[in-house]
Amino acid sequence: MRAETQSHIEKVQKSLELLGQRLGLETARHRLEEFNARVEDPDLWNDQAAAQKLMRDRQVLLDKIGTYEAIKGALEDNVGLIEMGEEEGDDEVVAEAETALAALVEDAAAKELEALLDGEADANDTFLEINAGAGGTESCDWASMLARMYVRWAEKRGYEVELQSTTAGDEAGIRSAVYKISGHNAYGWLKSESGVHRLVRISPYDSAARRHTSFSSVWVYPVVDDNIEIEVNPADIRLDTYRSSGAGGQHVNTTDSAVRITHIPTGIVVTSSEKSQHQNRDIAMKALKSRLYQMELDRRNEAINEAHEAKGDAGWGNQIRSYVLQPYQMVKDLRTGYETSDTSGVLDGDLDGLMAATLAMDVSGKSRAEARAE
Repeated sequence: MRAETQSHIEKVQKSLELLGQRLGLETARHRLEEFNARVEDPDLWNDQAAAQKLMRDRQVLLDKIGTYEAIKGALEDNVGLIEMGEEEGDDEVVAEAETALAALVEDAAAKELEALLDGEADANDTFLEINAGAGGTESCDWASMLARMYVRWAEKRGYEVELQSTTAGDEAGIRSAVYKISGHNAYGWLKSESGVHRLVRISPYDSAARRHTSFSSVWVYPVVDDNIEIEVNPADIRLDTYRSSGAGGQHVNTTDSAVRITHIPTGIVVTSSEKSQHQNRDIAMKALKSRLYQMELDRRNEAINEAHEAKGDAGWGNQIRSYVLQPYQMVKDLRTGYETSDTSGVLDGDLDGLMAATLAMDVSGKSRAEARAE
């Protein structure tokens, strides 16, 4: 068996090992047996909500166990074909199985990464908030570039993108924008993007063509679904309406349709300005609940909380990622060390590599490559 083929086998085996550990394979199989027994209970659907939750949980387990078994079965089948082909001198069979095995390496690595998206809210839709930081017009323009980058990323993944509110910059770009991004694991993928993003480039607004540094912050928090109860005391909120200053139709721009909700105990402020006043109020309340839920997630997870607090102001010393367009081309994530010279690709939404590197870091702060090497 060729050394490259043996390496592919070992990579798939390692992915299976990590998948099994993440899944807790034996425990998952026992839970599935319990779920299957409960499904047979004729009284199950007397409680519709409980029955639906059971069926959802059961399907999640079926999918995860099925993924593990499919990769394991494909590995065994292709190894068997290679061994048989070598014994019988059938080079064509060997070549086909080796090609399939090489593809399996990529598939197993992708499934291994997806297994990291098993947090309480990872599967949820998400809100994405972008705010211009230090740098004036430059940062407003940078904020609009970030907004385009994330919209392009979401569209490439087939996610639905809905603008919730926006505030234009004084001269160019945007001061702030909030999007709702809907799709499976939208929050799980985007949660690692929270932080300050730094841009270095020759300014298009500087007649002397000097190099400028700009900052904008990104904040990601999950959309709270019907399975998560968040109570908001009406006495704890202040609701203001105002005239939208963003793009929109005649109704949006000539009536006090925009809504701002302030949560007094926490100081959280959420806005919505792209719909009717009734719709904006509903959207803003959902955003508030999502922000409060994110705070609860932060309290439960000390590591997440520390990372969130470290985000700080959108300025020097707080960035999680640098995008350098001059004097060289480089995007580098300062948490993982992941870097790429394809700046145009990243700004056009090719973010999977950067996101994957961050998601794959374990609790000790090691990258996936370091963890796999141990």
